[in-house]
Amino acid sequence: MNTTVTLDKAGRVVIPKTLRDELHLEPGDALSLKSEGERVTLRPVRSASPLRREHGVWVFRGSQRLSAAATDQVLRNLREQRDRDHRGTRP
Repeated sequence: MNTTVTLDKAGRVVIPKTLRDELHLEPGDALSLKSEGERVTLRPVRSASPLRREHGVWVFRGSQRLSAAATDQVLRNLREQRDRDHRGTRP
C-alpha cells in the first residue's frame, strides 16, 4: 500500500483502516518505530504467543496452524500463572 498521511498538531498520524485490517492491528497494539535518515518505519510488536486475549476471548493470530497440544499448554501456563497471582487472596 502506498499512501500519504498528515501529522496533526500533536504529531499523530492515522494508519488507514485497510492497512490496520491487513496487519490485524487493533487499539492498544504496540508498534516499534525506527528512523534512518529521512525514512521512518513502523512495525507491529508481536507477542511470542500467537494466542492473545481480546475482549475477554482468546484469539489465535498467526500464519501457521496451532496444534491442540500447544493451545492446551498455553492455557495451562496462563491458568497456573493466574493461580499463583491469586494464591492467598481468597477468604
